[in-house]
Amino acid sequence: MSLAQGVAGSNPLLNITIFGLFVVVTLAIVIRVSKKASSGASDFYTAGGGFSGPQNGVAISGDYLSAASFLGIAGAIALNGYDGFLYSVGFLVAWLVALLLVAELLRNTGKYTMGDVLAFRMRQRPVRAAAATSTLAVSFFYLLAQMAGAGGLVALLLNVTSTGGQAVVIAIVGAVMIAYVLIGGMRGTTWVQIIKAVLLIAGAGIMTLWVLALYGFNFSALLGAAVERGGDAGEALLNPGKQYGKSAITRIDFISLGLALVLGTAGLPHILMRFYTVPTAKEARRSVVWAIALIGLFYLFTLVLGYGAGALVGPDTIRKAPGAANSAAPLLAYELGGTILLGIIAAVAFATILAVVAGLTITASASFAHDIYINVIKHGHVQDEQHTEVKIARRTAIVIGIVAIAGGILASRQNIAFLVALAFAVAASANLPTILYTLFWRRFNTTGALCSIYGGLAITIVLIIFSPVVSGKPVDPATGRSPSMLQGVDFSWFPLDNPGIISIPASFLLGYLGTVLGKDRPDPKKVAEMEVRSLTGIGAEKAVAH
Repeated sequence: MSLAQGVAGSNPLLNITIFGLFVVVTLAIVIRVSKKASSGASDFYTAGGGFSGPQNGVAISGDYLSAASFLGIAGAIALNGYDGFLYSVGFLVAWLVALLLVAELLRNTGKYTMGDVLAFRMRQRPVRAAAATSTLAVSFFYLLAQMAGAGGLVALLLNVTSTGGQAVVIAIVGAVMIAYVLIGGMRGTTWVQIIKAVLLIAGAGIMTLWVLALYGFNFSALLGAAVERGGDAGEALLNPGKQYGKSAITRIDFISLGLALVLGTAGLPHILMRFYTVPTAKEARRSVVWAIALIGLFYLFTLVLGYGAGALVGPDTIRKAPGAANSAAPLLAYELGGTILLGIIAAVAFATILAVVAGLTITASASFAHDIYINVIKHGHVQDEQHTEVKIARRTAIVIGIVAIAGGILASRQNIAFLVALAFAVAASANLPTILYTLFWRRFNTTGALCSIYGGLAITIVLIIFSPVVSGKPVDPATGRSPSMLQGVDFSWFPLDNPGIISIPASFLLGYLGTVLGKDRPDPKKVAEMEVRSLTGIGAEKAVAH
């Protein structure tokens, strides 16, 4: 295999054809469902709450099972074994927090965005501005991961190894994503996510059965082959500590990562927004149960795919391939089924990226248009509010797409499962403490909310900027590049890759101190109304239909 030229024997024309076919079919579906939609904000943001629990559950799994889940985790397991699978465990366990503490209560209390929930019993303008700022920050970090995945996949499959070539293709991916959002809104985006979820889970399932069949459906034999192919470091694939057990710092980093993964899902704005696309809180609960089942099944597949890539492709080949760890699943597909399976899996991976990025874009644009433009800049007084809000959201989607393209080019060498973990850290630090305090602490006030959101966001971003993720990691001899985002510079002073162990408790503490020391007090009537609505759903349907 000529690694510098991608996958030897792969057919770039076939890969592009399969991917193009998916884009054409899904765009046709998006255009068709968009004709049934109204021009109002409710339909653009939440599809009018018209999806059932099972439909929304499949769409949530499509939104959640990102390029990180398919490309990043498979690569992490192939290279780091047990430690890589901990990503899957963390991502899945996080759904219990979302199900038990957040899903139904948010659905009952809000309308379109997280800002609706926070502003229910607090001062509208400052809280909405803070919620929108946090939403945009989380969306940006998540978008980085998806665009990095697109770049790595392109490098591997289309023999595009130059930075300029990858940049062009990332721009094309971004343009298609913007088209989904502009044409179909949440209704079209949801159907793309449903189609993508079915394709991804089916594709991963077929590859899983194929790998197991090669080893007589004996998982122990597969693990043994992965250990043997791993050489001197092979035995470490089965034990904890290969990636995070080297020193006290890496062990603390693992705890920090675990906190971010488990607590981050319940604060991800594009996941929270999906709870508003169903008509009732009961359907919101059903959708989360469906999502947990599908996501759990998929993460079991990643265990086989990761060790299968380690056994059949080999860690050294994966490390040296364009896209590095992110190339493990496509390389495994080529090893199993040649050019055809590689093309299909590549199309599924591209579909994954497109669907998740579309969901993120619509969430970020909705937050800016609904929270900042309508409620902060215009004070809620706009002629033809619904039409104006959708127009602003569409323009914002274009800007977000451009920013995502630029960021994806910069982060193209990072493991995308790890990049998503940074987004989870931001969500768990800036969003989750504020959401939980708002829902469960009657005394929580505007000062506390602002301290928690802005403080958690600032601490997290500062620690990420001055961490080894951005600068300072030593050059990898296999690739001749540093794993850090910026090459040839070192301004890192924070030793951990993931800041969750510092930023999450700090945000909870800031929210508490802001509330205790702040002089403002929430309206007791609003507090009581929110408590009744969140727990019973009384008044929620009227609010969403408004």
